Amino acid sequence: MSESGTTHFGYRDVPEGDKARLVGEVFTSVARNYDVMNDLMSFGIHRLWKRWFVATSGVREGDRVLDLAGGTGDIARLLLPRVGAAGSVVVGDINGDMLRVGRDRLLDQGLVRGLDWSQMDAEALPFPDRSFDCVTMAFGLRNVTHKERALAEIHRVLKTGGRALVLEFSALKAKALQPLYDFHSFQVLPRIGRLIAGDEASYRYLAESIRKHPDQATLKAMMEQAGFARVDVRNLSAGIVAIHRGYRV
Repeated sequence: MSESGTTHFGYRDVPEGDKARLVGEVFTSVARNYDVMNDLMSFGIHRLWKRWFVATSGVREGDRVLDLAGGTGDIARLLLPRVGAAGSVVVGDINGDMLRVGRDRLLDQGLVRGLDWSQMDAEALPFPDRSFDCVTMAFGLRNVTHKERALAEIHRVLKTGGRALVLEFSALKAKALQPLYDFHSFQVLPRIGRLIAGDEASYRYLAESIRKHPDQATLKAMMEQAGFARVDVRNLSAGIVAIHRGYRV
């Protein structure tokens, strides 16, 4: 946030208090087509990123996991076999439409046991201190108005020794690919959004939000500032996305 009380919404500066509403409108608009659009935008690679994210999470039998910005249910579905019958996954998302889409999808797949769905704000989590063994957040942090507050809340609700895992778009490391990446982001994605979802503006915002998100080193520093120890970063697909991991000690 700037000293003027504004923050970014894509490449626009908007009043700080308006961002959550504007982001909510975007995800309400894209909820029904979200998975189809993710497949088209990433050529299906987002599924591999998410599988690797969970496979390297360290989540074990009996763990209690909070999956933030998890409305699609993608991460929760992958976590359930890992926590087993003795564990649980709480899916939290600020957007009710996204939660309903994800909940209905997993219900259709017969996945009910060990799952809880709750609408919540990552900046003010409704849980006591030290409630979870792990907190995951995939492709959601960049849409949070006060990222430092969300990171502090994630740290607060983790048990001692618990870990936070953030999967998010980041800064491309292969600079030779930057022109192609920019063309895909700003020319191709909005057009796909218009054709498939009837919403060019929301997908233009999503592309812009990626560029406004902190790069790998900046987010690592933010996590350390929030109290996380042993923060490490793993780039995937040449840094198009990165996994940040930190521990509560």
